[in-house]
Amino acid sequence: MAIQCSTSSLFLSSSSPVAFSSSSSSSSSVKKSPFLGFSISAALSSTRPSLIRTKPNALVRCQSKDAAVHIPVDQRWMFEESEINGPDIWNTTWYPKAADHVNTDKPWYIVDATDKILGRLASTIAIYIRGKNLVTYTPSVDMGAFVIVVNAEKVAVSGKKRNQKLYRRHSGRPGGMKVETFDQLQKRIPERIIEHAVRGMLPKGRLGRALFNHLKVYKGPNHPHEAQKPVDLPIRDKRIQK
Repeated sequence: MAIQCSTSSLFLSSSSPVAFSSSSSSSSSVKKSPFLGFSISAALSSTRPSLIRTKPNALVRCQSKDAAVHIPVDQRWMFEESEINGPDIWNTTWYPKAADHVNTDKPWYIVDATDKILGRLASTIAIYIRGKNLVTYTPSVDMGAFVIVVNAEKVAVSGKKRNQKLYRRHSGRPGGMKVETFDQLQKRIPERIIEHAVRGMLPKGRLGRALFNHLKVYKGPNHPHEAQKPVDLPIRDKRIQK
């Protein structure tokens, strides 16, 4: 193990207390450590440092002419030779456990779709269903919340999409393609418009199918989820309102 400690020009080795001479300094002045990546000439100075290991896997005591520094083992700069093939002690990337995304602990949001632009509303809903607004967001884990949409029949679109936007479905039989416009589908099943838009913004596969169950769309202002105490969905996009 090789470590350079702060401004006191220390160079440590994993062996017992080490003393450096001027001859080794001249030979190492132009070379760089293959582990540390910087020149070790500055470390081989007149101050003769020493390494004292107090306990195995406990602390490394770095002592020099100026002061002594205690370095925890889990905060070392480099592995020892005996740990090269061992686990990566610095790889502490957090990954959510099952207890971190329990459905009964997730928040509930509610949004009124009256005069909301369909695409901008769907993208906002998809962000909160996936959990992209959280610092614990993980692409492969369901970390998001539940979203309730009311007044689905009053959602709006821009331009000429009310007559030009088409929705297709197929019965599975030859010639069973059915096509209808946005206006026709809104009069028949208005909830399907928002569900179709949000579904397209969720992952495709098992995770996406599970996330889609977090969306609850209802026609009219009433919904059966008062027990979940939903709060208003935060919307930052000012262009979402028609």
